[in-house]
Amino acid sequence: MSDPNPADYPNQATPPPRPGRDRRLIVLAVVAVLVAVGAIGVGALVHLRGTRVAGVAQAAETGGASAGGGSFGLNGAVRVGPAAAKVTVRLVADLQCPACKAFERDAGQVLMDAVKEGSTAVEYNIITFLDRASTDQYSSRAGNASYCVASSGTGHYQQWLESLFGKQPAEGGAGLPDATLIEIAKSAGYTDPAVAQCITDRKYDKPLRENTKQVFATGVNATPTVFVNDKQIPNRDLSASSLRAMIAAAR
Repeated sequence: MSDPNPADYPNQATPPPRPGRDRRLIVLAVVAVLVAVGAIGVGALVHLRGTRVAGVAQAAETGGASAGGGSFGLNGAVRVGPAAAKVTVRLVADLQCPACKAFERDAGQVLMDAVKEGSTAVEYNIITFLDRASTDQYSSRAGNASYCVASSGTGHYQQWLESLFGKQPAEGGAGLPDATLIEIAKSAGYTDPAVAQCITDRKYDKPLRENTKQVFATGVNATPTVFVNDKQIPNRDLSASSLRAMIAAAR
């Protein structure tokens, strides 16, 4: 599992309290901060439920309507499958995450088969918190590519994802260059020049950063995290067989 780095969310330094009245004031201030943080957490959760990715709001408003029967979910996820699916699988992943690559290798075909069967939709909630694992912000660039291809249509999205994870670079060095991300997209069927331009321009960097913060605010603390109809699969059960069984039980 890949965990967020606490250094990415540093706390501000607080000077030591002085005795007497100042100490009482500090205690009151801390209580006020805790109340405010609680309110922010609830607000972030509510906001996540209604987030649309800039530039693709129309697909969400029209119920999905992109090629291949997919759309962007209200939580910013790439939705593949029927809008009225009885079962919704949500996968939270970072495209630089080695454990996410392993999950895709093990269970990716289960998700493809479930969508083809017709009663299941998959929401790929791509987040970007592993830029520190490469020398060139590969997590953010790959996440942006995810939105770029999906905005062109989700009919080839699962095949694209399988290919991208198959070429995932090792941590600690350079990620795949933009030219390679463009070639992977083309090979998966995304030949529209607008997709290549979107990848080069990093069009969705800001929405991805915001979505990542909001996902963590809901309590997700590692990748991959998988839900079936909003019920989280325990990390110890993240396998193809467990996922297949949970999908079947939810139908």
